[in-house]
Amino acid sequence: MLRMVVCVKQVPDTTEVHTLIREGVPSILNPFDAHATEAAVQLKEKYGGHVTVLSMGPPQAAEALKKCISFGVDRAILVSDRAFAGADTLATSYTVAAGLRKIAGEEGLDLVLCGKQAIDGDTAQVGPGIACRLDLPQITYAVGVDEVDLEEGTITVQRRLEKGVQTVQAPLPALLTCVEEMNELRYASLPNMIKAARYEVEVWTAADLDTEPERLGLKGSATVVERIFAPPEHERGEIIPGGSEDPAGAAAALLDKLIEQAATSEE
Repeated sequence: MLRMVVCVKQVPDTTEVHTLIREGVPSILNPFDAHATEAAVQLKEKYGGHVTVLSMGPPQAAEALKKCISFGVDRAILVSDRAFAGADTLATSYTVAAGLRKIAGEEGLDLVLCGKQAIDGDTAQVGPGIACRLDLPQITYAVGVDEVDLEEGTITVQRRLEKGVQTVQAPLPALLTCVEEMNELRYASLPNMIKAARYEVEVWTAADLDTEPERLGLKGSATVVERIFAPPEHERGEIIPGGSEDPAGAAAALLDKLIEQAATSEE
């Protein structure tokens, strides 16, 4: 039996984000996490096992977890507390790792799956951070699982590199970060949709986890976002005519333009 946990996040739907203000913007299950969830369900179907999804977030993140239940996940847990607010990737990985330790103590743990990154942060740091905190071997940018050998306690995974695909074997328990190419997402079956609608997501607070308060949320964060702003629009560049017909003249015109700009900047 393969005991798996998928770490997921609810994020703003970027197809609906037109400004940096997110109020009123619908939230979705992070797309990369959806593919990690699908990978876990496929492994359960192939090898037998149990899939739990774990998320850290506000109470409304429970909807993303119910979405995972509709995919065929067995259990959903939301880690939610005001003490976790303002967490950067350092504090987030600390809190999620504490949740995983609690799950491991309750039902055992063979494999952790994460999306390669969240579309609202794009850091790709939380998955590797969890692996480091739990001292797990990690295989990032996974595009497919070739084999899980439960007797030998190993997993063989294909991971994407810049110039190809690498096949890697790691001992279990291990952590994978998954990319979109790993699989095609399934449509939720009617029984699973009904199950998801009725499912009560478990909620754990800071009091339920073995954590140090000073390492949670904003207090435990090494970085702080001071301000968020839209980058200035780039001005349209100027084209110097006559490049091919009169290269010497174009070069002279360019030189005059550069001298003019230099003089203006010195004033």
